[in-house]
Amino acid sequence: MIDSTVADRWQPCRGCRALVLVEQVRAGHGSCPDCGALTRLGAQERIAFLADPGSFAELDADLTGGDPLGFTDRLPYAQRLDAARERTGLADSVSYGTATVAGVRVVLVAMDFAFLGGSMGTVAGEKVTRAAERALRDRCPLLVVAASGGARMQEGVLSLAQMAKTASAFQRLCEERVPTIGVITDPVYGGVAASFSALADVIVAESGARAGFAGPGVIAQTVREQLPAGFQTAEFLLAHGHIDLVVRRNELPDTLRTLLRATEKPKIQSRKDGVDNPRHKAPRAEETEVWQRVELARHPDRPTVLDYLDRTFDEFLELHGDRWSGDDAAIVGGLARLGGRPVLVVGTCKGSSTEERVRRNFGMAHPAGYRKAVRLYRLAARWRLPLVTVIDTAGAYPGVRAEQENQSGAIAEALAALSTLPVPVLSVITGEGGSGGALALAVADTLLMQENAVLSVISPEGASTILFGEAGHAKQAARALGITAADQLDNGIADDIVPEPPGGAHTDPAAAARLLGERLATWLDRLCALPADELSARRRSRWREVGSAATTERGAQ
Repeated sequence: MIDSTVADRWQPCRGCRALVLVEQVRAGHGSCPDCGALTRLGAQERIAFLADPGSFAELDADLTGGDPLGFTDRLPYAQRLDAARERTGLADSVSYGTATVAGVRVVLVAMDFAFLGGSMGTVAGEKVTRAAERALRDRCPLLVVAASGGARMQEGVLSLAQMAKTASAFQRLCEERVPTIGVITDPVYGGVAASFSALADVIVAESGARAGFAGPGVIAQTVREQLPAGFQTAEFLLAHGHIDLVVRRNELPDTLRTLLRATEKPKIQSRKDGVDNPRHKAPRAEETEVWQRVELARHPDRPTVLDYLDRTFDEFLELHGDRWSGDDAAIVGGLARLGGRPVLVVGTCKGSSTEERVRRNFGMAHPAGYRKAVRLYRLAARWRLPLVTVIDTAGAYPGVRAEQENQSGAIAEALAALSTLPVPVLSVITGEGGSGGALALAVADTLLMQENAVLSVISPEGASTILFGEAGHAKQAARALGITAADQLDNGIADDIVPEPPGGAHTDPAAAARLLGERLATWLDRLCALPADELSARRRSRWREVGSAATTERGAQ
């Protein structure tokens, strides 16, 4: 028989089954010191873990509900409520209030699975809704930590209706551009997973957490199929594009710090004067020179967006998924800082090694990639972050699956979303700019091109095949298409050319990153000085005028 004093000091880990010291588990905020398996944290423990010490002020702590249906199964519902209140010391499954997290003022919501499985009844739905309304009133981020088995059966359709209530409250925050951050802990199912938990601007899951609409037992019983390994885990959700990040519990505070810092805006003085767009006339390049630039733009060692994120930007935190079907590695996006200013970066990525290039499909995005880009564009708008796009792609992927998933529609949505985005949009083509797949990231207020970058309606080889019947005239086609940075400056497409080290960016990536960073920071400062309400109108006007000088009116025939 185990001594009770020893039993109080040790507990079995549900992951590795080893006995671990309770003090060590508490010090690790509920994680096993041996295998990292997590225990569930109650609402108050979660608040103490995330909120700055002494900053949390609880609201509506005494809000309680009754038994609207007079529900009874093995026990009357009223008795279940009383037992849960006595066991947890909580009035219901949700606690919320104001706090600071990493020094940023937030409204913080935490669900407690120990209270009737964290189920959402009328009180829980009311508290989540009031929390959203408080965040709207205070114009501060809403941070929600979810842990729930779903809607509370004992309250019937009144519980079901909380899904609509909370979803509407989150939509209001979206419309008013109040940031929302969701944290998925173990587990989140049913009505919570299918309402406010899925609607946060950024969704972070603790490693190993499980989430989904229906529980695995219900699914297996209904469809009579063997469920795949890792089904409905946080890692499964990430791979299928449903969430942004998976982090270990001890990494969660730093992740939230980075996210919340991005919601804080530097003070920018607006000015009414416009941004000068330099133009120059360059002599028509010779065929050999144009082709040399094509080769440099395609050089296998040319820096990728990841290289520039590492050298030009600071504090990059990658966000994942299109919230629909996948996480296309050909599109990389997330939060970063440029010259101390928070920005959102989206870029195409070809990869460096052979293995990485295959995984990223050589930078040719599927529809899921463009849907991810659009989701991040809209996040930039909601969080009022300048958007920087980095483009190096031969074009959108033209395969069968891409057509089945509506590649054309995905690109069109990206073009339309960029055209009306109410924040500064700064784009740079760092290598290849291939057709509509590149333009889906390039409808900007200011478009830069590195010295050896190219932008074309079609690849030179494709044009040669169409026009000459074979690809052997690619060099001639490249010159005829007018694809260099100097050509695009003359056309009014590009606004500035970013110099590269002698021999190309790949010869000195650090110098290339420094030159690019200087030019990006200069243009971003200029764009951020413009009145926000003028940005989308100016952008529409800019792209409305492209090609106008080349248009000739013809009389009626």
